[in-house]
Amino acid sequence: MHDIEPHYNWRHHYVAERDSKSPFYGRRYSEIYFTNSVYNYLIHPQWDEFGSKTLYMKILYCNYDMHFTIIELIGEWNDLLYNDIMYLYRQVIEVMIDQGICHFILIGENVLNFHDDGDDYYQEWFDNIEDGWIVCLNFREHVVEDFVKARIDYYLAFGGKFDQFNWRAYQPIQLFDVINSLIMKRLNP
Repeated sequence: MHDIEPHYNWRHHYVAERDSKSPFYGRRYSEIYFTNSVYNYLIHPQWDEFGSKTLYMKILYCNYDMHFTIIELIGEWNDLLYNDIMYLYRQVIEVMIDQGICHFILIGENVLNFHDDGDDYYQEWFDNIEDGWIVCLNFREHVVEDFVKARIDYYLAFGGKFDQFNWRAYQPIQLFDVINSLIMKRLNP
């Protein structure tokens, strides 16, 4: 896992640690010291920790004028033992919502497992973005199945075309436009 880096091809568009509105503003990263881990497996130092013991993230892009962000995740999403959604929501998402972000693209191809413990924070997140949405791209099949079992599909859009989406083929604004179009088709068939 230590060689899995966050997507870096958009760094010429956006860098979270240089964005004064970002929850990670001012962070410094080492390229040689690996300090964070998932299940005793070290992860690349470019991933951001936000309070979870098993889930890490990187804000790949944020556009305040268009009210959207793209976030890549790695690790285990474990609400049952570590209340990861609470940390994610309180430490990152709330900060972004306060800055006007209401469209969230979550990339989950490196999320290994999901363990639920209720939907309170998902509901709060959904309720606080009014006309926005939360889309989950490329989560593993068993993770999507666990999302369905947890009944959070009311709050998060996933599955179907979002399961095998070649998001790297797009620039950030193009990706948002495509995802927004797909969401609108789902909402207004």
